[in-house]
Amino acid sequence: MAALPLTTSGSSQDKPAKTEEDGKWAEADGTPTYNITADGKVDWYTYSGFRRYHSECHVCHGPEGEGSTYAPGLIGSMKTMKYMEFMEVVAGGRTITRPDKTSVMPALGDNANVMCYLDDIYVYLKARTDGALPRGSRPERAVEKPETAIQHEKTCIGS
Repeated sequence: MAALPLTTSGSSQDKPAKTEEDGKWAEADGTPTYNITADGKVDWYTYSGFRRYHSECHVCHGPEGEGSTYAPGLIGSMKTMKYMEFMEVVAGGRTITRPDKTSVMPALGDNANVMCYLDDIYVYLKARTDGALPRGSRPERAVEKPETAIQHEKTCIGS
């Protein structure tokens, strides 16, 4: 399937705001992003990110990325964190030392349940950060799982 550009109307240059290819959405610079329809349904990858986040990340970072007493909220961090930095922190971990405490994010680079779905987790958290996906409910998916997602999962996790 060819990429379908969505343009920002009224823009002097009418650059594509985001494109879709095989069910996966990306910003103009290639950064993965979410797509939410007018009726609130999400693309497959955002839905998958919700599921994976709540399977692997919410124990520390709290429901919906809002934080907990154990680990910081990701919604605030994602406002300034770029995609590549997110990838690096999740894969390699990070330690932040402050006068009052030390915070440690463990490296999850060898966790296939995270790394095989890292883009999905990113787009889910980005939708939450941008306020496009409200708190309090399981997002409804707009489409079934794309064949490319099925093939990626088979390759990454195994059949």
